[in-house]
Amino acid sequence: MKVRKFFISLMVTVMVAAPILAFSAELKIGFKSEPSSMDPHYHNLSPNNMIAQNTFDKLIKGVTFHDGSPFTAEDVKFTMERAPKVPNSPSSFSRYIKFIKTVEIVDPLTIKLTTHEAFPLTAAYLSTFVIISKKHGENATTKDYNTGKAMIGTGPYKFVEWVPGDRIVFTKNDAYWGEKEPWDKVIIKPISNASARVAALLAGDVDLINFVPTADIDKLKKDPEFKLAQSVSNRVIYLHIDSDRDESPFVTDKKGKHMKKNPLKDLRVRKAISKAINRDAIVAKVMEGHAIPAGQLLPDGFFAISPKLKPEKFDPEGAKKLLAEAGWKDGFGLTIHGPNNRYVNDAKICQAVAQMLARIGIDTKVDTMPKNVFFPRGSKLEFSLLLVGWGSGTGEPSSPLGALLHTYDKEKGLGNTNRGRFSNKALDATLQEALRTVDRKKHEELLIKATEIAIENLGIIPLHYQVAIWAMRDGISYVARTDEYTLPTSVRAIK
Repeated sequence: MKVRKFFISLMVTVMVAAPILAFSAELKIGFKSEPSSMDPHYHNLSPNNMIAQNTFDKLIKGVTFHDGSPFTAEDVKFTMERAPKVPNSPSSFSRYIKFIKTVEIVDPLTIKLTTHEAFPLTAAYLSTFVIISKKHGENATTKDYNTGKAMIGTGPYKFVEWVPGDRIVFTKNDAYWGEKEPWDKVIIKPISNASARVAALLAGDVDLINFVPTADIDKLKKDPEFKLAQSVSNRVIYLHIDSDRDESPFVTDKKGKHMKKNPLKDLRVRKAISKAINRDAIVAKVMEGHAIPAGQLLPDGFFAISPKLKPEKFDPEGAKKLLAEAGWKDGFGLTIHGPNNRYVNDAKICQAVAQMLARIGIDTKVDTMPKNVFFPRGSKLEFSLLLVGWGSGTGEPSSPLGALLHTYDKEKGLGNTNRGRFSNKALDATLQEALRTVDRKKHEELLIKATEIAIENLGIIPLHYQVAIWAMRDGISYVARTDEYTLPTSVRAIK
């Protein structure tokens, strides 16, 4: 396999960029979510992966690293050996690499990959992680990436500094192999508060912001000094449920006393929770129309979408009936946990879900927290019901199926983000067969079947797909992306 770049990301263009202006310029971007690390393999999380793409590239050829050293097969091999084993990773890239049995160096620009079995998604999976320099990364720790010592890549921008909570700074890589960038300097400012992010744009402190709060969209649309770009996202917002343990940490009786029995193990209870949620109301009132009710892992238009799976109909009476059938006529107590600075209106969604569950007799408390606290706790299985989001980096359902719903298997790198420890043998077998089936039609059919098994057994409860929205000052344009990434390479100055 020749070392080359795979261009697989799905993009929706909502405006055509005009010619690039020739003058030197500085670009300032307001980000909703600050990355948890500069180490590109530490945490498989969208904010981290976005930042990594400024400094690093995927599989490429004919280029050099920022320090002038050549990019070779040695760097590819080193990356594939390091990425699954970064210490203390909250969510690793292991499942995108462990299908590879061996990595052999044929010559400086050629590698030979041998998979454990036939694997039709090889190209897609290899596009999910960036390649790092063996020279600078061999003895580097995550701290060395955070300080910039090891942040030597082949990407369009060179890393300058990261001041947590304040800024991440890049300068243009004049030796970049691709299209020359118009921005001499890029400053990314983490602004988690939605109102503060909009205020920074209005004041001219930043040129572009992501995750525009739904409450400000109409106001910005009417202001001629600003423009919007948007795309339906591949990110599904969902509930993960503790469906495995006999005893769950945040399940109580109606008086608030911890119970030894976990009702969430019962499919009827999980079905009741799904029926109790009014997705249309969440979309209309909480998301102010800027979302799409979800019935599966990816929205229409992506590969291997099930034609039979639709958003669960709001049916509170049916939900109460199911609870009664499961032996919980009088309900029980529960806490929903979620982040308050990761997804659009995440804390508000938790509140809405809690109110809806209370109406069917599940007295639900809400506990939200910053994402840097929430995700590590969720990965340690500290919660009973949690609000999370997942965007498929491969553009098809094997990504969420393998990460969120396959039985946890550390050795295979499967179920590594299965925070509810859902387990279904039929799903596991179907997904594994899909992953080794080369015939595209059969491969698609198996992925659809696996998705249907997962949703029908409610390994997760899909709520809605986000609509990704950016706002920018007049004079620049942005190419909206379904993966929600905010990249300087997609920002252009216009006349």
